[in-house]
Amino acid sequence: MQIIPIKTPLLENNTNLAQLLTNNAEFEDGDILAISSKAISTVEGNAIELSKIEVTDEGKQWADKCGKTPQFRQAVLNETDRLNGKVLSYCPNAMLTQLKPDGLKEGIILAPNAGLDESNVAEGFAIGWPLDPVKSIRDLRSKIENITGKKIAVILTDSCCRPRRIGVSAYALTVSGIDPLEDRIGKKDLFGKELLMTMESRADQLATATNMLMGNTNESIPAAIVRGHGLELSDYEGWVDGIEPEEDLFAGIL
Repeated sequence: MQIIPIKTPLLENNTNLAQLLTNNAEFEDGDILAISSKAISTVEGNAIELSKIEVTDEGKQWADKCGKTPQFRQAVLNETDRLNGKVLSYCPNAMLTQLKPDGLKEGIILAPNAGLDESNVAEGFAIGWPLDPVKSIRDLRSKIENITGKKIAVILTDSCCRPRRIGVSAYALTVSGIDPLEDRIGKKDLFGKELLMTMESRADQLATATNMLMGNTNESIPAAIVRGHGLELSDYEGWVDGIEPEEDLFAGIL
């Protein structure tokens, strides 16, 4: 499998992302494009100007609890409300939010700060997920396919934290053109025993693999192509399903 980083100039509001990516990379049939959620949000003009945020007492309290400005904490609360969520806990610099975006059919998403970040955006702004992440990657996929004549899939990625592990990895928020999960239940292991609960999170695995090259600082690599992966493209398009809290292995620690 190859992972091919796509380095670009600094992205701005109204940047033609499809044209920029195809100018900086050669696409082939069957390629899977992993693209940062913040990159798409940037070109769609979704940066939040923090000075215009009206801060509530709750926003001030969260700033006292875990740091950053009351304006940023209020932005997190506002985004949590928009994504039908709630705040579960916190640590220095981050609030752990449980989100149920419109269109997510199963489960919930755990995300620090409701997906908002103050990195890789201009001073005084915060940036989060696209307003309609499914439509965003559908449009991007369609435009790239029209420009290149190649059939591809797209994965929208974001960095994430994992219980009791240091550091960030990445996960897939939405996908277009690939099945995000592979059911291995009932398959047999090396000794002929049937697997009882294994689901391979293919989209998440690819998101983490590409994030190694895309990075989270000043790499200026908002996307990467996965090639030679051996996976079939499909008609699936939408949010990557999650798991309900009561079925979650980690439910007892939250």
